[in-house]
Amino acid sequence: MPASAAMSSAASRSPRKFLVVIDKTPECRVALRFATRRAQHTNGRVTLMCAATPPDFQQWRGVEEIMRDEAHAEAEAMLHEAAKVVNDLSGILPELVIPYGLTTECLAALLKEDKDISILVLASGAGKEGPGPMVSMFGTAVQAIPVTIVPGNFTDDQIDALA
Repeated sequence: MPASAAMSSAASRSPRKFLVVIDKTPECRVALRFATRRAQHTNGRVTLMCAATPPDFQQWRGVEEIMRDEAHAEAEAMLHEAAKVVNDLSGILPELVIPYGLTTECLAALLKEDKDISILVLASGAGKEGPGPMVSMFGTAVQAIPVTIVPGNFTDDQIDALA
């Protein structure tokens, strides 16, 4: 393929979309910063997903609906906080996604639905518990898209130098 055709093909592609799963783990902050910096340096986009996890029990319909609303509100608050970090670091306005269900199932469904997502960014757990369930899941079984795994104990300076 001639160089001009390759450049034309690359120019017609949409910008890379980096996906970060937002949760309460300390390593989430590392994945968020790395994805933001990579998107900033490659003229990419950032998508943030936080699953509204269902309650553990389904006793009464009214209680279940309240718990579902509370889970959605908590996910929304976490996403807005993460979106502020992305915007403050890079000026990028991220796409926010709040599916309802278990995080791993929601992630698999989102990757199947949104073909624009180029890279899933995860940070490995820094504790003795191991790398974390999503790192384990995408490191072995699921091969839907490329995954970047950032060491969960990286400092902001290390992330900025790497991204």
